[in-house]
Amino acid sequence: MEIKSDRMISLGYGKYWRSDAIVGLMRIEEDRGPGRRTEVYTATLDEPLIASRSEATILQDMAFATDESFRMQEVREMLSDLLGSLSEIPVVLRRMLTSEAYFDVDAWTRRLRAALKTDAGETASEQQNELFE
Repeated sequence: MEIKSDRMISLGYGKYWRSDAIVGLMRIEEDRGPGRRTEVYTATLDEPLIASRSEATILQDMAFATDESFRMQEVREMLSDLLGSLSEIPVVLRRMLTSEAYFDVDAWTRRLRAALKTDAGETASEQQNELFE
């Protein structure tokens, strides 16, 4: 298996590490829970990092994932951040943006949620079921 070098690998919860500096992955068996799935051994630290992602997904990112999949992940993260920011806009400012700049925050929020939900693998039938609820 060839590890792709100079690639930043997400370990979860905002932790990233260079793929060529990771020397070992070990599944956490005991005390495993939210934020504790894998011990990640690196060439530069004496103690392992604790990752919230599984060893299989970390390894996939290190060796098999294409550059396109990394770009798509980055786009998903940007859309999610944008959705979070738009959701925090107060109602008064939303009305002003709609009337003065013709920017409908609520419509964009719905559109971003739908895009992120669809991108996460929701099937067309699940989407259609929501229309009739």
